[in-house]
Amino acid sequence: MIEKTAGVHWEGAGKKGVGKISTQTGALKDYPYGFGSRFEDDRRGTNPEEILGAAHAACFTMAFSFACDKAGFATTSIDTEAKVRLTQVGDGFVIDRIQLRLTASIPNIDEATFQQLAEGAKRGCPVSKALAGVPEVTLTATLQR
Repeated sequence: MIEKTAGVHWEGAGKKGVGKISTQTGALKDYPYGFGSRFEDDRRGTNPEEILGAAHAACFTMAFSFACDKAGFATTSIDTEAKVRLTQVGDGFVIDRIQLRLTASIPNIDEATFQQLAEGAKRGCPVSKALAGVPEVTLTATLQR
């Protein structure tokens, strides 16, 4: 069993409040976030959706790399982007879509096998499983030659 830890310290009320996110590894240390970085275009901080997207992209990419290795294909490079959509529903918000976009360079793999491994990684990575409540999770996988 593996456990990882992250924490937040928040000061202030609502839209005027400011949070600081820290992770056990120190990858994020008192990293700011707040209303502006979540709902507006303030790029001085992060937001939960961006962090969720990074986690999903990282988990999926690793799962895909492991699946390729297990199938006998050495990956040269893999790039994954995750777009996480936050939509207002009534007085609240919901994450209703995550779009994964994979671009990979893998010698000697055919398109069908590439797509099969990518879909399997999307279904099988632990973060994908944790996000099973998101109504729409799509994957566009592009094999570079």
